[in-house]
Amino acid sequence: MSGNTRSRCLGGLLILAAMMIVGCSTSGDEASIVTWPVDSDPTVALKVWIKVGSMDDPVGKEGLAYLTGEMIADASTTDLRYEEILEKLYPMAAGYGVRVDRQMTVLSGRVHRDNLDAYNDLFSAALLKPAFAQDDFDRIKDDTLNYLQNSLRYQEDEELGKAALQWLAFGGDGYAHPIAGTVQGVESITLDDVKAFYGQYYVRQNVMPAIGGGYDDTLKSGFKARVAGLADGAANDSVASPMRHPERTEVLLVDKPGADASISFGFPIEVRRGEREFYALWLANSWLGEHRNSSSHLYKVIRETRGMNYGDYSYIEAYPGGGRRSVPPTHVGRDRQMFEVWIRTLPDAQAHFAIRAAMRELSLLVENGLTEEQFELTREFLSKYILHFAPTTQGQLAYRLDDQFYGIDGEGHLARFREVLDTLTREEVNAAIRKHLGSSGVYIAMVTGDAVGMAEALISDGPSPMTYGSTKPDDVLAEDREISSFSLKIEKDDVRIVAVDAIFAARQSSSAPEVRP
Repeated sequence: MSGNTRSRCLGGLLILAAMMIVGCSTSGDEASIVTWPVDSDPTVALKVWIKVGSMDDPVGKEGLAYLTGEMIADASTTDLRYEEILEKLYPMAAGYGVRVDRQMTVLSGRVHRDNLDAYNDLFSAALLKPAFAQDDFDRIKDDTLNYLQNSLRYQEDEELGKAALQWLAFGGDGYAHPIAGTVQGVESITLDDVKAFYGQYYVRQNVMPAIGGGYDDTLKSGFKARVAGLADGAANDSVASPMRHPERTEVLLVDKPGADASISFGFPIEVRRGEREFYALWLANSWLGEHRNSSSHLYKVIRETRGMNYGDYSYIEAYPGGGRRSVPPTHVGRDRQMFEVWIRTLPDAQAHFAIRAAMRELSLLVENGLTEEQFELTREFLSKYILHFAPTTQGQLAYRLDDQFYGIDGEGHLARFREVLDTLTREEVNAAIRKHLGSSGVYIAMVTGDAVGMAEALISDGPSPMTYGSTKPDDVLAEDREISSFSLKIEKDDVRIVAVDAIFAARQSSSAPEVRP
């Protein structure tokens, strides 16, 4: 379930320097359009942000936003059957797809400008003239159920652990369930439900188009006018409910026989992209756990020094599908964010030690902050690394559309990131660490083949010594003794176990009961 089921990206990167001289504009009303012109780019990127997401799924219909998005991007229109659309896209080497997230749904596509007229007809028809064919609906619904019942539960343990963390941290509200929904929710959704959801949210007052690349004013105006062809309606004014901050450490163990341990832990943070403090916290997080990067401190402690797993990373914004990407995703704008640590899969016997190691490093960071050397090295690294976040026209356009979600004016998030880095101080970074990462409680989610044994170990808080197949230096062994006795302070009543075939069955209020050890 990639969320981009029919996207065929054209190869090639644009020169970064050329991108720095183009601009973005919006007019700030329902007729606004986000632009990123690059005259030298032979391709054109089109996007439409629909201001709705899985947070808006009705109770008992979890997955409705996702199915509706897929029925737009991966199904027939009133002009053409699904198979005919694919046949027309193939010679263009083009496609379009949708990403549905908590509060955003974005339809995206890209094509060479030689094929633009024919492609624009297909792209616009997907948004404006969905056929809502029963066979498409049945196919998409079956695929979604297969993902929830089989792929997520039995083939993607790390994503399962991340989803379980959201399930635990956000309770029974609209942020808790997977974007694709719950099993019972998807089973209950009808084609009429999809039509009604589309009619309510896919309206001109609730969308924002975006265009980038080698387009002209005529195309921009025409695309904007096409999107304005949606029906009239009301803008979505739903607001994310307040975050629940844990007072103690709460644990959810997903009992999956035969599985190794896949761990995610974290807690809500209240800092927003665009704020100066956000970039200070990003720098600290980059030092602690930069995604898929050996410069990460957690990576060095857990993987490089001890060889326990493939990698260990941390985040201050949602980062779905981390195993498939190397830079932050776009179109996952959220009003509620978590600080999250991802400990990649390792043997069950090492899981307790690994959690302690990561929690200890977080505690030391809050206590000591970054040294001047750590601060300067990380700032220098980030000043170059963020240039790789959006090396294409499509990527730059995506960030400018996300700027609209976060309310970032001017040159946008990426430019502001570079600007703030130049003037940021170590004192600001350490203040942000103390303010946002010193949580009194933590949510821990783990997929494990020994849930009962893991629960007993966590509750007892006894030593969890680490053993190796080779000789380790004395300083590592001495640190191991400190890690193995680092107290997590987990109470019995704060540990729950759920069977893998029961998680995400329905909203938590009606799901198969979780058990306590």
